[in-house]
Amino acid sequence: MLVLRYAPASPFARKIRIAADLAGVTDRLSLLETNTGDPQSGLQDVNPLGKIPTLTLENGETLYDSRVIAEYLDHLGGGTLIPGGEERFLVLRHQALADGLAEAALLQVYEGRYRPAEHRVQSWVDMQAAKVARALAAMEKTCSAPTPRITIGQVAQACALGYLDLRFGGEWRQQHPGLVAWLDDFAARVPAFEATRAP
Repeated sequence: MLVLRYAPASPFARKIRIAADLAGVTDRLSLLETNTGDPQSGLQDVNPLGKIPTLTLENGETLYDSRVIAEYLDHLGGGTLIPGGEERFLVLRHQALADGLAEAALLQVYEGRYRPAEHRVQSWVDMQAAKVARALAAMEKTCSAPTPRITIGQVAQACALGYLDLRFGGEWRQQHPGLVAWLDDFAARVPAFEATRAP
């Protein structure tokens, strides 16, 4: 059995859970909810970076980060999420854009959660917010039309937008109607998106 260390609110772990479902390998996956701040969780024993998601294989080896894990699960499922040829690189670029958006949003959350107020740097927070804004604009322009095939780029995009809904109250929605419609379509086509929503 594969063991996935995850946290419900993580957009990267959510991406992996959805990818596993779409690849048809969910039945091979055991979920282990993990607190990255708990030194007793055992996470650092299997991933020196102490980050989630982390996937432990049946032979005891571990895989990280989410892009590597997604590729592995897609391999197990027969290659449904990451195409070959030139299209592969467009899909991987889409995933990188969506992951970058999620990372910039996460860093804003961490700044407020972990840094004392007197040490916060507003210019740094603003820089992360600008990354999110540019990524949303790029997605609205080039990634808001539904396509027949679901790719890992689309999964990553849905999870990034879901994270903005979770942590930023869905503020992005007002200026990006194309992405709102796209996400509604994705959610209707991919039941795992709703099933993996953080409480």
